[in-house]
Amino acid sequence: MKTILQVLCFVCYFLNLSAQNTQQRFTLSGYISDAASGEELISANVFDQKSGKGTVSNTYGFFSLTLPKDSVVLSISYIGFETKTVKLLLDKDISMNFKLSSAVELEAVEVVAEKFDRIEEETQMSRVEVPVEQIKKVPALLGEVDVLKTLQLLPGVQSGGEGQNGLYVRGGSPDQNLVLLDGVPVYNVSHLLGFFSVFNADAIKNVTLTKGGFPARYGGRLSSVLEINMKEGNTSKLRGEGSIGLVSSKLTLEGPLGSENTSFIVSGRRTYIDLLARPFIKSQVEEGESFNLKLFFYDLNAKINHKFNDKHRLYFSTYSGSDVFGVDSKETYEDGDYFKLNNQTDWGNITAALRWNYLITNKLFANTTLTYSQFNFNLTAAVEDKYGENLDAYSAKYTSGIYDWAGKIDFDYIPNPNHYIRFGTSITHHRYDPGAFQFEVQSDDIDFDTILGSQEAKSFEYTLYLEDEMSFGAFRANLGVHASGFKVRGNESEFYYSVQPRIGLRYLLNNDLAIKASFNTMAQYINLLTNESLSLPTDLWVPSTKRIRPQTAWQVAGGVAKTLWDEYEFSVEAYYKQMKNVVSYKEGVDFIGLENDWQDKVTQGDGESYGLELFLQKKKGKTTGWLGYTLSWNWRQFAEINGGERYPFKYDRRHDVSLVLSHQINKNVSITGAWVYGTGNSITLPLFRYTTPIYVDLQNQQVYIREVETIGKKNAFRMAAYHRLDINIEFYKKKRIYERWWTIGAYNIYNRNNPYFIYSGRDDQGNRTFRQVSLFPIVPSVSWRFKF
Repeated sequence: MKTILQVLCFVCYFLNLSAQNTQQRFTLSGYISDAASGEELISANVFDQKSGKGTVSNTYGFFSLTLPKDSVVLSISYIGFETKTVKLLLDKDISMNFKLSSAVELEAVEVVAEKFDRIEEETQMSRVEVPVEQIKKVPALLGEVDVLKTLQLLPGVQSGGEGQNGLYVRGGSPDQNLVLLDGVPVYNVSHLLGFFSVFNADAIKNVTLTKGGFPARYGGRLSSVLEINMKEGNTSKLRGEGSIGLVSSKLTLEGPLGSENTSFIVSGRRTYIDLLARPFIKSQVEEGESFNLKLFFYDLNAKINHKFNDKHRLYFSTYSGSDVFGVDSKETYEDGDYFKLNNQTDWGNITAALRWNYLITNKLFANTTLTYSQFNFNLTAAVEDKYGENLDAYSAKYTSGIYDWAGKIDFDYIPNPNHYIRFGTSITHHRYDPGAFQFEVQSDDIDFDTILGSQEAKSFEYTLYLEDEMSFGAFRANLGVHASGFKVRGNESEFYYSVQPRIGLRYLLNNDLAIKASFNTMAQYINLLTNESLSLPTDLWVPSTKRIRPQTAWQVAGGVAKTLWDEYEFSVEAYYKQMKNVVSYKEGVDFIGLENDWQDKVTQGDGESYGLELFLQKKKGKTTGWLGYTLSWNWRQFAEINGGERYPFKYDRRHDVSLVLSHQINKNVSITGAWVYGTGNSITLPLFRYTTPIYVDLQNQQVYIREVETIGKKNAFRMAAYHRLDINIEFYKKKRIYERWWTIGAYNIYNRNNPYFIYSGRDDQGNRTFRQVSLFPIVPSVSWRFKF
């Protein structure tokens, strides 16, 4: 590893030397932050108007710009903030930090897209950044702000079904998305069986989704990278915000600790259905009985960071969230005997990250990270029955989970405006608990305790990457390579490796129309076993083994991008993706059964996806929003499913349309609407039924029969099209010591009966028929939000 790092440093040094010429150059470097909160701004633009050269700030707000000795006119800009212009003489290396003020009063501030701020200037394609304030305005089910449901409104991203927050990106499945919270993988992103996401928008600073053209620094998944970064805490004063809604309440506190060099943020959210139901349940319980309902989920985010100086900064962040559903009941009799029942299901995530930023030189930035991530699921059922001197006790427990420990180091090296080099390495230790049952019985002379299920597995995953974003006039390219290895330990010991080239290209025509193309290969060593319907906590994370090979994919994309009328971003992209060794349950298996080996339940096959995406977005002004359209095809093929024939994936949708508009009517009132349309999901339906004898009673001369249902080809039918309209109206008022918002909204405002699933039944005349089940009619919501 030491030799590899030496080689990488030599490459950077060589590129630096080759970029120099006889003209003397100096470097301007520093950090860009929010003037009000002190939060570092990610991907803020620094542009010299004289030379036409510029750069962007990294994930920690750091920038570096090397230019020839001369006077410079710098423009520092960021979406939603006023552009700052600075003139100075660059005759030596200068370290300078910039603070930008928020452009709150849109009537007073004319905000237009600067030339260097436009979509056609970016090399990266297939990436979308959604401002958190815009996410908060998008209407949501029961008024619960949801990051993932907002992302489902983007082209190329589909939901799993009514109310579900799973992301199906360009033909992929949810396990093929790398979801990072402050750089830590999150394995379960859902609460309440997928109806709400685990991300609390009040604790989030920015959200970025990459669907293709992946830079070399990303790896480990096939379909997308979702980066969510937490706020760092206000460095100036104590601030707070929160909300009270129909489903949950939230509270966030942030501020400095002792000095402006240390800040913190703590944010919590909890539902309270169980608390509201408690008095009603208590009124129905009779004497000698007790009944306790547990039905809630919670999230807790915390972060603390300390700035030692401009060269050294330390961050620690953590997240904990869980769903709990359980019932405890006890019935006590007059003689002291009792019957006691305890059932509980809980599942959740824990993540933690410790990061150290080190500014080695004014051109070389390093970030070292230690992370921990955990997801586990527990189901417990216990019965106690006491009668006289006897006590019978029975209990069963099912557990599964995945646990990660990781370390990584990343470098940003900016030798000059024409090169932005990133390189780094990481190692991750995975531990898998792929489902185990524990049974205990205690009754009279019986004392029984046993464990059934798959054995624990462990693995190591290694990565190494190098990429360079380079510029040559109208041509830009991001070229890189991502190398990875995976070592499984134990009886299924095996070593896999992969070398993945990454290419992103952009050519600027007439200085305002960008032609973009990308190619990338990806490898995924861990798999999620899921039943393809609900986002269930019983879904299992398992490793690649001797029998289960890693998933791989390659994707090519091309498109154009242009800024229209200085306000609108327009892009068109076409893509084609092939996937190998995709994992699926075999037909008819029990995904939570007692078989000892999960590998006997699954099969591997191929996937194919291709399509066209159109995106028109307006980020600035009184009216903002976007229009997205996706035309796509998505296929799967397994030797042991559908007779080996290719079939449409469950979430193969030919057409997807989303329209989101938000308008600031005046200073105190705004309205937001979201309309979505999607082709119906693919489903498998029975073609005919017949009767067959199952038992012949010779003595009574009777034959017992049953009906057998024969299904057709997999996913050969479609449900009805899905569409709905959601609306929010927000009322704002500034009080003397705080600000408040009332939000009134409606989900599915025209009460569309969208299909959730279809089943076979009988009509009133007894004839066989298919019936559609719809989940949500029009659902009103109201919430109160405050900030101080």
